[in-house]
Amino acid sequence: MTINLDDPKKLVQLRDQAHQVAMNMLRPISRKYDAAEHEYPKELDMLAAMIDGLSESGQASGAGASGVRRDESSSTTEGDGSTVNGTHLASVLSVMEMCWGDVGLLLSMPRQGLGNSAIASVADDEQAERFKGVWASMAITEPGTGSDSANISTTARLDGDHYVLDGEKIFVTSGERSDHVVVWATLDKGLGRAAIKSFVVPKGTPGMTVERLEHKLGIRASDTATIRFEGCRVPRENLLGTPEVDDKQGFAGAMATFDNTRPLVAAMAVGCARASLELTRELLGQAGVDIDYDRPALTQSAAAATYLQLEADWEAAYLLTLQAAWMADNRKPNSLEASMAKAKAGRAGNEITLRCVELAGSVGYSEHDLLEKWARDSKILDIFEGTQQIQQLIVARRLLGKTSAELK
Repeated sequence: MTINLDDPKKLVQLRDQAHQVAMNMLRPISRKYDAAEHEYPKELDMLAAMIDGLSESGQASGAGASGVRRDESSSTTEGDGSTVNGTHLASVLSVMEMCWGDVGLLLSMPRQGLGNSAIASVADDEQAERFKGVWASMAITEPGTGSDSANISTTARLDGDHYVLDGEKIFVTSGERSDHVVVWATLDKGLGRAAIKSFVVPKGTPGMTVERLEHKLGIRASDTATIRFEGCRVPRENLLGTPEVDDKQGFAGAMATFDNTRPLVAAMAVGCARASLELTRELLGQAGVDIDYDRPALTQSAAAATYLQLEADWEAAYLLTLQAAWMADNRKPNSLEASMAKAKAGRAGNEITLRCVELAGSVGYSEHDLLEKWARDSKILDIFEGTQQIQQLIVARRLLGKTSAELK
């Protein structure tokens, strides 16, 4: 069996287009919107319209978060049909390139929110059509629950043709700018994780209030909100997935969202880390540090040896991310691989960007270049969509055959 690690030919144009956007549109305004925290990047409106047009014409399938729905039509076969390189792989490749430009600006892209991935992952055909074109953020984390998604206390009570939501959500990416929010809530706290469902809530719904925006270490171009729900009535048809509580299935329907979004977050870390590596190598070269791939690292300078190790870590994160996306395209269960990719890329991204700051010395620590910004931006990529510790727990449970109750 031959394994080809080059990007699929049919996705090269999409990847290159994303790189051009990152280089010519995102990089030039990166520092501007990092300094102007919470100011909406109006330049993104034109870019979003262009992506919408390409998606409508079928020329940019998988260009953003809306391109990760798991169905047969979302993938196209190649060769004898045994291998599929579809929208999941296209999405991670384009996300890598865009985050080579700027992570916060990518997270600010209209209609490309993590809530869009949730809708694409779980919605039925009618819902997918009804919510087509919305900009959806995703509200999971709550005060006091930390990384334990199963401990959600926001409630959803059925009242006639509506569910009534009550609770508070924090750290909602694009929580102020989006026009819809995908909210995780429990139908019955006593039934545990099996009763957790996700609901699509339009902005402006009575009882839904954006309380405040957070000031953050990184991704400052992206707004991060706290949202409160008090007697918020949502049509029952806005529940994603089945309303039935299945003890055997748990909240697998809601968690399926993460199988799609974790590789995307891993791709963000891979793209940001690559930006740091490329600039650092250029700076090292200017300082007279030669990196020789034909000699053992121990025979080279400390800076060159460090760089080679960072590059190896990046390669591992990159390949794990591609694997998780490829498995999704080929309809293979990828929960383990998605968590492995997220864990490796999140940690490697933090390590690489920080070490690049060190390798570049005063240039890395100052605002002369973007190295210090990338180091700040990368931290969140090891935290949201499940922290490093949670990913390690998931991987351990899968490998050891343990349940969440058996291995905490």
